[in-house]
Amino acid sequence: MYFTYERPAFDVNDPGEIQRVIREAYENGLENAQLSVEDGSGKAADYIPELAKAKADEFGLCVKANDGGMICHGETKKRFTIQSISKVINLAVSLKYFGFRETFSYVQMEPSGDDFNSIIKLDMVSNLPFNPMINAGAIQVMSLLSENFEFEELLDFARKLCMDDDIVLNEAVYRSESRTGDRNRAIAYILKSKGILQGDPDKTLDMYFKMCSLSVNAESLAGLGLVLANNGQNPFTGKHFIHRGYIRTIRSLMYTCGLYNESGKYAVLVGIPSKSGVGGGITACVPGRWGIGTFGPALNKKGNSIGGIAALQHMSHMLHLNTFD
Repeated sequence: MYFTYERPAFDVNDPGEIQRVIREAYENGLENAQLSVEDGSGKAADYIPELAKAKADEFGLCVKANDGGMICHGETKKRFTIQSISKVINLAVSLKYFGFRETFSYVQMEPSGDDFNSIIKLDMVSNLPFNPMINAGAIQVMSLLSENFEFEELLDFARKLCMDDDIVLNEAVYRSESRTGDRNRAIAYILKSKGILQGDPDKTLDMYFKMCSLSVNAESLAGLGLVLANNGQNPFTGKHFIHRGYIRTIRSLMYTCGLYNESGKYAVLVGIPSKSGVGGGITACVPGRWGIGTFGPALNKKGNSIGGIAALQHMSHMLHLNTFD
């Protein structure tokens, strides 16, 4: 899935070359997704029964630019659930309304190195979850939000950040998550037992499950990436949603923690602030330039989209998008 090779010499700012590379990235993503399904290394998430119904070999890639340009290939309009990418939205709401100091009084900013739903370090190493991009940290952030917002308010914020008024709650996935979310319940009650959960655990979990069950597509995720790339502003309306300092915090955490315990390898070989979800999506932002959304339900063992990673690595490598390039 990860690979290195020599870059051919071409003008990385030439529109025709950019279109060519994005097309190649899509083809690489689709091929990697299909091959992973064939050899058994990739499959749709099945610990939430409703997600197992996804067609694992599908793939879509969307790139949105500040000037209004958009390049889409494959399944970019197909709806799926946002899952852990909602953690970016929840963190944005918390930072906007409660500020940096209050938000990070309840959660740390460190990579965990563990599975996204692990409870080991939470119970043995630290009372505070390691970061807001793993389940424990996201549940802690949601406990703050659940006491101050209704779900419809968070849904409206998600629509604005993703530039997609058609985002709704996928009721079937929400019910499936609620029925099978025992590990997340364990996390919430461990946090409650430590006296640091800020809200009622059942209300917190209900809001958490609902936010994970928002219906999005690759274009929605590209829209989210573009707002993040544009320092919290919708470049088409001029509407500013979040202070740029908070956007810097969000992008930093996406870079260091956004792909679960594959984040370090991804940062080295792709190097674009990104957040994945087990529904098959990845949102990525190239600061000042692009928002990128991918959809590929075939996941690797870490819970990340195989096609999405392949496509993003190709774009990053060929167009010099790595933060340190």
